[in-house]
Amino acid sequence: MAEYDYDVLVIGAGPGGYVAAIRAAQLGLKTACAEGRETLGGTCLNVGCIPSKAMLHASEFFDAAANGEMAEMGVEVKPKLNLDKMHAQRIDAVDGLTKGIEFLFKKNKVDWKKGYATFQDAHTVKVGDETVTAKDIIIATGSSVTPLPGVDVDNDKQVVVDSTGALELATVPKKMVVIGGGVIGLELGSVWRRLGSEVTCIEFLDEILPGLDGDIRKESRKIFKKQGIDFKLGTKVTGVAVKGKTATLTMEPAAGGDTETMDVDCVLVSIGRRPNTDGLGLDAIGLETNKRGQIEIDHDFRTKIDNVWAIGDCVPGPMLAHKAEDEGIACAENIAGETGIVNHEVIPNVVYTLPEIAGVGLTTEEAIEKMGGDKKAIKVGKFPMMANSRAKTNHEPDGFVKVIAEAESDRVLGVWAIASVAGTMIAQAAQAMEFGATSEDIAYTCHAHPTHSEAMKEAAMAVQGKPIHM
Repeated sequence: MAEYDYDVLVIGAGPGGYVAAIRAAQLGLKTACAEGRETLGGTCLNVGCIPSKAMLHASEFFDAAANGEMAEMGVEVKPKLNLDKMHAQRIDAVDGLTKGIEFLFKKNKVDWKKGYATFQDAHTVKVGDETVTAKDIIIATGSSVTPLPGVDVDNDKQVVVDSTGALELATVPKKMVVIGGGVIGLELGSVWRRLGSEVTCIEFLDEILPGLDGDIRKESRKIFKKQGIDFKLGTKVTGVAVKGKTATLTMEPAAGGDTETMDVDCVLVSIGRRPNTDGLGLDAIGLETNKRGQIEIDHDFRTKIDNVWAIGDCVPGPMLAHKAEDEGIACAENIAGETGIVNHEVIPNVVYTLPEIAGVGLTTEEAIEKMGGDKKAIKVGKFPMMANSRAKTNHEPDGFVKVIAEAESDRVLGVWAIASVAGTMIAQAAQAMEFGATSEDIAYTCHAHPTHSEAMKEAAMAVQGKPIHM
């Protein structure tokens, strides 16, 4: 029997990788994790989920004070923006959480191999100058920003930036353009809009937030527009020229037409992310990626190489930290001989703007398609947040909750929400769907009053046409 340095080597210490490593160690496997970044946590903790939420949260306070929302509730203040301090609290949050993972590695006896990993063969990986062998290897290398052809990003100059650079802006841009109407662009665009930027979002498609429910997409854009974000939909950016501290965008209709230009102080390129698979040496083990650069896996997260597994952003599926975490746990359990399963039909999706936007399961459009195009095969219940007592008292009237159920069985197929705490509310829907709940199950579950979650109950009641407060 071959002897290896480790039972499990995880490549990448993002949400999927570090969780997989900890779980493998908990299961009694000798584990190491290779990570080239100076800190653990991957994109999510260092330059993604966590720092963006720190800026979103802080900017909400400033916006509420600066634009009269607090004054409406009897709190009259004149805020002064200290951007350096706002950045400092972001950095402090990231520092605390990344050090927390280092502590968890030590606690669980996971060895951190510092450096980027390259396969030598199916059991051997070179990490920096060190060669490490393992019985099983998990690829958890995550993703990086997708570049836009013809547009050069230079985060140091702070004129044309990606999502990482948009977190580091030293001053508030007077005019900012966000290229891409997806989750990341709208979150970061919201931050700088709240702090004083004139923000325009340019989207190639005819609506923002692709992949979300149609009603949610339309209503979200109305809310963002009311907040002050302008939109140019169905528009293609063909170039960005930088002169000093000014960027000139060239754009045209996606369907073709006249060219126009726009001068701004900052351009955020946010058109998506792509898997990090370059430089791994996958050819050394006979592993190829698909057309999207992803590593194909089976239901157990195993690649076509028996002892090589893959999880997270580098495999098919939504690029979400919580999806990667669940896959990391399941993958480690499968390696240990246990049964690790992730229900990919029930993965919640959240946009952390204000209000938040969240969904789980099928959209209305997907549900109808699944039912063979028969609109009568589904039932939909909606309830507006303006009729929810807690939202009303909190001055949070925007949004609604939408429950989609199969007409015959009443089984919940999807739940979508726009509400100040939609990201927290959606967990109830995900858990209900995990247990195969019907809309009636949600409707007849007692919800505390007054809470935002009562809107979920009322939307479920509306599936049967019997909401109380509407």
